[in-house]
Amino acid sequence: MVFEISTNNMALLAPAAVLTFWSMLVLIFMTAKRLPAFKSIGVDLRTAEPGGRYVDIEPSLPKKVNWTSHNYTHLMEQPTLFYAVVIILALAGGSNDFHVALAWAYTGLRIAHSVWQIFVNAIAVRFVLFALSSLCLLILSFHAILLTLH
Repeated sequence: MVFEISTNNMALLAPAAVLTFWSMLVLIFMTAKRLPAFKSIGVDLRTAEPGGRYVDIEPSLPKKVNWTSHNYTHLMEQPTLFYAVVIILALAGGSNDFHVALAWAYTGLRIAHSVWQIFVNAIAVRFVLFALSSLCLLILSFHAILLTLH
């Protein structure tokens, strides 16, 4: 059996693909910031103690280096639910203009959240961006329930 997703439902997957790519860009940026910071505090990855964790040296690094790391972690948390929800909606044939708009809004808000956290990190604005993206995800999730229960 071959499973096909319609072109209409593919539109719903595009924001997830963009957010995945964005997450990889943040990973590259995080690595580019971390490696020089490690060197500046005398950490040599070739001789580092086995089992060492970032949390062990985090207090010794500049806050802005940690902001990028924290954001990358955030991109590995809630967005995983977003990926699942858009896949559920696409598989269930639930792509419509409203869902696609919400998916793009979620992706845009998460990218804005990343940029803000990495470069400015004022918590009040970061919270608003997180809350708005969470609202988009909540609505998408609820619609996925409605669609799959019918």
